[in-house]
Amino acid sequence: MFSKTCEYAIRAIIFIALQSKEGKNVSIRDIAKGIDSPEHFIAKILQEMSRKGFVNSIKGPNGGFYMDKKTLKITIADIVSHFDGEKVFTACAIGLKQCSEAKPCPLHEQYKPIRKHINDMLRGAQIGNISEQLDIELAYLKLK
Repeated sequence: MFSKTCEYAIRAIIFIALQSKEGKNVSIRDIAKGIDSPEHFIAKILQEMSRKGFVNSIKGPNGGFYMDKKTLKITIADIVSHFDGEKVFTACAIGLKQCSEAKPCPLHEQYKPIRKHINDMLRGAQIGNISEQLDIELAYLKLK
């Protein structure tokens, strides 16, 4: 459903959030290893997420990436919108450019509630809440 870049961005931000709760700054190398990502690829993604304000970074020997109260409020939808655009929230089920209420595709009415559910779910999924669910084992995410 998401691009590989977006998937890595989501996994990386969750990994960083988990480490931040323990008061740790995490390096690109540790993130890449922790989410099973190529290091050079995740470095570009993290640079973009830092520039966008999704994560914070500190340079130096004890530096790395971390999240604070503000960044923990970022939602999965924020990340998806940034890396993959709004298409997941608005696209036609079969990829037509002109699908609309006035001129619906054959799956329009069946797909409309699914698209709304995905939209609501991703917009309500704050990174801080996801990391809390992982901490108390209400959810599971296999990280290396």
